[in-house]
Amino acid sequence: MISVVDLNTYPNYNQRTQHYSNPLRGVASYYDYQDIENPTSGNENVNKTLATAGILQVLTIALQKLSKLCGNKLMRGKEFTTFENVEKVANSMLKDNKLNVDVHFINQNNINKFSKSLRQVLIPVAKGENAFYMDSLKLAVAPEKKPSLILHELGHAINASKGKFLKFLQKSRAYTPYVPTAVLLANSMFKNSGTHSDFIEKNAGVIGFLSFLPTIIEEGLASFRGVNAAKKVLGKTVSLKALKRNYFTAWLTYLLAGIGVGVASKMAVLENKTPNNQF
Repeated sequence: MISVVDLNTYPNYNQRTQHYSNPLRGVASYYDYQDIENPTSGNENVNKTLATAGILQVLTIALQKLSKLCGNKLMRGKEFTTFENVEKVANSMLKDNKLNVDVHFINQNNINKFSKSLRQVLIPVAKGENAFYMDSLKLAVAPEKKPSLILHELGHAINASKGKFLKFLQKSRAYTPYVPTAVLLANSMFKNSGTHSDFIEKNAGVIGFLSFLPTIIEEGLASFRGVNAAKKVLGKTVSLKALKRNYFTAWLTYLLAGIGVGVASKMAVLENKTPNNQF
């Protein structure tokens, strides 16, 4: 898929964001849980945790704004060539890779020929706000007003046809919404077993980001295939600068989403560290 990656589509990310809307919530109740022998050190620890959570909250808001900015820039991006040239490149990708994929350029008129259930997900495509490839249906769609997005979607189709590893990269995104919870559970399990290591706690953000890395890589590879196909078919007759710029902008939204999963994972661990699990 090539689109704005809405960080709120990750359930755990969204929940954490809302939960930490006020990082200092619950500070007053902290004094019931101080270290009796050394209350000052306990106070310093919780203050440090709250400060970190506050920074992460600011980062969350910044990531959302940057993602939206990239999405708006992508939607305003100019097409790199004519509709006919895009069709020529798309047909070449289908033929050269022996893809059995239905390709459609969606507008407000032809959307009605699809099933009612599929029509709902095609509405943003018709508006020029999205494009996607569904391997289960062997279907690639892009807005008629932004046809060049189809080359990226066919890049996904090629990835899906190239073996189990690339298919794994594609499917891994389905599990990333649950990563922050998984990191929290893993950290708690180690702690409860009596063999607790600080590794998960200290590296929760990195672990969260790495869980999204397969998606970031696969998205970049899909764009790379689209650009290479355009270069092969159109040669030097058409400048690919606009295409590369649009694809890079779209890829940035996935990079930001990966950072977002990392932030959510770190915040999940911080929540568990504080008294009453509250901020």
